[in-house]
Amino acid sequence: MSKFEELAADIRQQIQSRQLKPGDRLPSVTKLHDEYGVSYATIRSAMLVLKAEKLIFGHRGKAVYVHEQIHTISAND
Repeated sequence: MSKFEELAADIRQQIQSRQLKPGDRLPSVTKLHDEYGVSYATIRSAMLVLKAEKLIFGHRGKAVYVHEQIHTISAND
């Protein structure tokens, strides 16, 4: 599993376990960089995956939030 997939999986798990609830703001890119020790490109890739799964939303240069209506992603998707 690549680093961006690991990061996406960790954030996905936090959302599905309700550590991050609908409407919650995700940590900043800088905080994720410091916490996970990954590049900004890795973080961007993970965010793109989670956006495609409709788990998060936001725009470049703005905060990213957990989607209000979470679409459950199964391990088989």
